[in-house]
Amino acid sequence: MARFNQTPGIGRIIRAFGHSMQGFRDCYRYEAAFREEVLVALLLLPLGIWLGESGAQRALLVGSWLLVLMMELLNSAVEAVVDRVGEEHNELSGRAKDIASAAVLLAIGVAILIWALILLPRLIAT
Repeated sequence: MARFNQTPGIGRIIRAFGHSMQGFRDCYRYEAAFREEVLVALLLLPLGIWLGESGAQRALLVGSWLLVLMMELLNSAVEAVVDRVGEEHNELSGRAKDIASAAVLLAIGVAILIWALILLPRLIAT
């Protein structure tokens, strides 16, 4: 139960940061989809910074893929909790997993749309 000890001030912030970093490590270790999306991020994030013509465009290009990673983290958390509750088929468990997966799919769609809206006009103009 030491994890839930509420140390005030900077100690709490440092401990919370450590738990967040453990969440990143666990998701990367156990979730193939997250590893794949991180690999895509290694390509898209520098590309988004390079291709963006303004700070706003760079933020949209980079931020849209970071949104995908955030949704995958949440999807993985939902799946872990549902699996912790029980492996047997349950309609509500399946629904929760499917909805979380849909959030990831929607985030990917938003990222594709943003990249297309920003970059396609340049490709068409050339």
